[in-house]
Amino acid sequence: MKETNNRRSLKPKNIMNTLIRLFKYFRYNKILFIVGMSTVILASVAEIGITGMFSPIIDVFVNGEEKTEAIKYILILAGFVGLTTIGHYFGNRSMARLAQKTIHKIREDMFSHMEKLPISFFDTHSHGELMSTFTNDVDMLNQSLEQSVSQVMISIVTVVGTFIMMLIISPLLTLIVGTALALMFLIIRFIGSKSATNFRNQQHRLADMNGYIEEMMSGQKVVKVFNYEERAIENFKERNEKLKESSSLASAFGVMLMPIMGNLTFVLYSIIAMVGAFLVINVSISVGNLASFLQYTRTISRPITNVSNQLNTLFAALAGAERIFDILDEDIEADEGDVRLVRDCNGKGEHCWRVPKEDGDYENVPVNGYITFQDVNFGYTKERKVLNKINLYAKPGQKIAFVGSTGAGKTTITNLLNRFYEIDEGTILYDGIDIKRINKFDLRDTMSMVLQDIHLFEGTVADNIRYGRLDATDEEVVEAAKLANADYFIQHLPQAYDTILSMDGQNLSQGERQLISIARAAIADPEILILDEATSSVDTRTEKLISEGMDKLMDGRTTFVIAHRLSTVRDSNAIMVLEQGEIIERGDHDDLMEQNRTYYALNTGALELK
Repeated sequence: MKETNNRRSLKPKNIMNTLIRLFKYFRYNKILFIVGMSTVILASVAEIGITGMFSPIIDVFVNGEEKTEAIKYILILAGFVGLTTIGHYFGNRSMARLAQKTIHKIREDMFSHMEKLPISFFDTHSHGELMSTFTNDVDMLNQSLEQSVSQVMISIVTVVGTFIMMLIISPLLTLIVGTALALMFLIIRFIGSKSATNFRNQQHRLADMNGYIEEMMSGQKVVKVFNYEERAIENFKERNEKLKESSSLASAFGVMLMPIMGNLTFVLYSIIAMVGAFLVINVSISVGNLASFLQYTRTISRPITNVSNQLNTLFAALAGAERIFDILDEDIEADEGDVRLVRDCNGKGEHCWRVPKEDGDYENVPVNGYITFQDVNFGYTKERKVLNKINLYAKPGQKIAFVGSTGAGKTTITNLLNRFYEIDEGTILYDGIDIKRINKFDLRDTMSMVLQDIHLFEGTVADNIRYGRLDATDEEVVEAAKLANADYFIQHLPQAYDTILSMDGQNLSQGERQLISIARAAIADPEILILDEATSSVDTRTEKLISEGMDKLMDGRTTFVIAHRLSTVRDSNAIMVLEQGEIIERGDHDDLMEQNRTYYALNTGALELK
């Protein structure tokens, strides 16, 4: 699979930029963010106050002062404890709700953005990779937002507030602590950079493995038919081994900080205790001050240790966030069409194109289904041209067939008609209007496709047919099914039209699924119909039913047919024989047989389609 961007690059990106984009999502829930941050800061300040009260309380008892002074300080201490409890409760609750609402918004943005991406995006990204972003990356980000955001804020307030209190108590002891903290930060920076790279590597390989699993699960029949099981297992083992290696490195660097920081904290505590005892002996500080300072020493290192302990989760979440934002940064399908479809432009239910004129007025052009290709060139990449100088026309109601070997460009022509891809050169006209001027939604609203690879959705039979037109009544659904020759078998299903289909209609036969897809196209009542090898994978009897349904559906509509079975295109008004992106023959069946060239050879068996 060819990648067209650097989404799967292992090179570290701008972590600060990712954090800024994440924090921008908090603007959708400002009140929760303000309440959460305020209460978290309040709880952190109150905790610093609790430690600060140790000094006067201890000094009261050491110096033998009035017990009323001790009671006063104890009441103040109790007040700080109460504020800490309340702050943590409301802070954690607010941040949890904020995380859920933020993830809810991110999921909405991802799905709505993905629905607007061009087909070319899905050609270069596996379904498993995208599903991994929707599940693993989003879940990891959710976990990090619930825990890490508040923890980072608590750590910042605690470190700053504690450092100020330590300076007030003893600048000398604070200098010793500052030197130790600088060493801690250097260690965190070094190990953190290694951890970030390895967690990004882990997320990449996890997505790669998920994509492979999804591909193997969906292709189990092919795997078993061609005895590919052992090779599939070996390929999986290789991917699993790479994931294990990257996960091991990521976890190793992630958990390494906790013991290092813990041991450094104990060493620092011991040094402060010895130097502080010397200062107490020399009456430089009081016993209460030393007790508070020792507690501050543990307090100032604890948030650093906590954050370092969460680095594995944090870096995994940032790696996931980068992948999420990479999807959100993909360019959506461009549409500058100013020509819109009017469903009833003359009071008779007829469709018209509403074409803006230079003087600001509009011209109504009837939707007839007249298609013209003029010198159309196209390539999926700049290096390889797929279509070369394609010229053709289809009059309203005509049936145009494309015949040719695999890769000749047959399906590409229909993809250009839908504007799934934009042409490189030339012009495609729809009722005399350049399709680039027609709004894509309205353009596709006048077309229906029946493909060889059928996709049915989980739901009732009626819902799947109604997918072609969501406002269709039950009676219209039945009529569409009858038109497609699908009503007979649907009536024999357990709940008829209310029968629940599994994903992709696996509880139906291939032919039954195809008949439902024809009914879905019929209910849309399109002006243009595209049939892409719709009968190539069914038996002869089912093909006859499908062909009869399609004949009814094609009546009065401009139809483009792609088929490997030449028997299905003999009645076409025009047959285009393509080879290597060029039309090498054109005409109806009789004309092409008289020419005694490629089409003749295909019909007589002298040549086979590849």
